[in-house]
Amino acid sequence: MTIKVWADGTSAGLLGTNGPRGAAFAYAPEARPSEAVSLTMPVRLASWDSDFGLPPIFEMNLPEGVLRDRLRMAFAKATGTFDDLDLLAIVGRSQVGRLRYTNEFAELDQLVPFQSVDELLASRWDGNLFQYLLEKFALYSGVSGVQPKLLIRDDEAWGEPAKASERASVQGATHIVKFWEDQYPQLAANEFFCLRAAENCGLVVPRYRLSDDARALVIDRFDLRADGRYRGLEDFCVLNARRTTDKYLGSYETAVLKRFREFASPGQVASGSEAIFRMLALNAAVRNGDAHLKNFGVLYDYVDGEVALAPVYDVVTTTAYIRADQMALTLGGTTRWPTAKQLLAFGTSRQIGSPSALKAMLELIADGVSEVMAEMRAYIKTHPDFREIGTRMLGQWEEGISTSLMS
Repeated sequence: MTIKVWADGTSAGLLGTNGPRGAAFAYAPEARPSEAVSLTMPVRLASWDSDFGLPPIFEMNLPEGVLRDRLRMAFAKATGTFDDLDLLAIVGRSQVGRLRYTNEFAELDQLVPFQSVDELLASRWDGNLFQYLLEKFALYSGVSGVQPKLLIRDDEAWGEPAKASERASVQGATHIVKFWEDQYPQLAANEFFCLRAAENCGLVVPRYRLSDDARALVIDRFDLRADGRYRGLEDFCVLNARRTTDKYLGSYETAVLKRFREFASPGQVASGSEAIFRMLALNAAVRNGDAHLKNFGVLYDYVDGEVALAPVYDVVTTTAYIRADQMALTLGGTTRWPTAKQLLAFGTSRQIGSPSALKAMLELIADGVSEVMAEMRAYIKTHPDFREIGTRMLGQWEEGISTSLMS
């Protein structure tokens, strides 16, 4: 199978097989530097080859979990096989980021069906919402993650309402809708409050809304611009030349902070490094043990333009479900939750800030998380289904603030 790869709506090259288990991508002869598919893969005459699996940038958005299973059941018989290249061909027209994929001889059509966000937020679906949307949007959901999630389009509901008149109409997906399974109950509300904490701690987060029945979390795509174009988004598996299966390998010092500084534009290094420090402190405070390489990213309007740290995404209190969970990557050689002293040592040794400035950041994060804890307590009183998970989260946050933020 051969797939045409599109970058910013322009045909950039062809992706096909390389031996029995690998893949190869070759740029079109007329491809310009601005049509590079990744910061890690500049335009060149020689092909970019992988002996096993897809190159990381093409693997980045492959569906996982329930979504992948649904697509495999629907298409395996028709294709005779169902490998990553088959999956990319199926969901390739609608992806997170600026790349799209089609049949070698097809033109690009990015139209995604409309789905009212207000309807999702206000209606009670009695647990059937995900199945309903899965039937409608599985083919348009080039988005990774084990948690059930889909891409939908409601361009009228994207962005700040006050700026609606400044936006162009969009044919592609505008929102990510996340759900939860019985194994991880109330995961949508869990992430909602974690994003509230991130926002309250001075971190940039996309617009997010929790449905009335807490079955779904609707998040505005931060890779979408007001003019209807999609920004480039590359996660840290891509930047570290690692496959998705290796997302838990590495350290925050090297695989995240150092790698960010290597790819970020000079004017973004200081602010991005500080944001990474805040993210690590927040993740420790709310006990998010899933801050792996795919949950950090860089964002850019043009591949040869300014590169900045992406907003916060995919933050949950994992210890509400896995009590003994630890950090996804190492810090100081261990995955144990850091103390405030260890966080300060990390920040000062990497020249992120002075000891006094970093200590002030930890205090600000502690205050921000504590304020959201009060909101969570109020929510528990009116939403009894959230009581068990919410109570666990409160206990974990209290422990996180005490051990990781207070020196």
